Amino acid sequence: MRNRYVNQLKDLNVQLLKMGAMVQNIIETAVQGLAKQDLEMARKVYELDDAIDELELEIEQECMCLFALQQPIARDLRVIGTILKIITDLERMGDYAVNIAKVTLDIGDERLIKPLIDIPKMAMLTEDMVKKSLDAFMKEDIELAEEVAYDDEAVDQLYENIYMELINMMIEKPETIQQATHLLFVGRYLERIADHATNIGERIIYMATGKRVKIN
Repeated sequence: MRNRYVNQLKDLNVQLLKMGAMVQNIIETAVQGLAKQDLEMARKVYELDDAIDELELEIEQECMCLFALQQPIARDLRVIGTILKIITDLERMGDYAVNIAKVTLDIGDERLIKPLIDIPKMAMLTEDMVKKSLDAFMKEDIELAEEVAYDDEAVDQLYENIYMELINMMIEKPETIQQATHLLFVGRYLERIADHATNIGERIIYMATGKRVKIN
């Protein structure tokens, strides 16, 4: 029974990493779709999100089965509870990627009011934060989990740059207001994805130490 239980936990870890990789992919796809104004790529984001939602339900069901059948305690209880929290954060990230895809579809083939520079940078940082947070989970690496917070500061700075640039553009060129507002939302969605990655870092510290901390 113990061997089976250990194998089930290993399978959960594999599924969690798979979900994390899917989230990294959906963020990249959503932002590339916007940058390239590729409407088919934007529509693909919806399919990717459906797959993420489905995997979240599978992982949740497996966690609940382990609670019911194995009655984990102490560290094992924190691990399974952390996985349940992490998949919720990952699912929300996927939802924000869908919101970015919606912006792409709303803009359509209308010429972009500015080259997208900071938004792709934000996307790369957020993808790396997701990867780093899941690496920290697998290694139970508290220092790596804390590094995610430092990355979040860089994302916040990029968002501030985007915000100020677009606000100034709207003031100087009122005809850009509609699209600039869309792009402001994209920056905000990426900033929120980074916040969810930071949440994962905090959950990992709790899992490893039993202490709840705020790392940002």
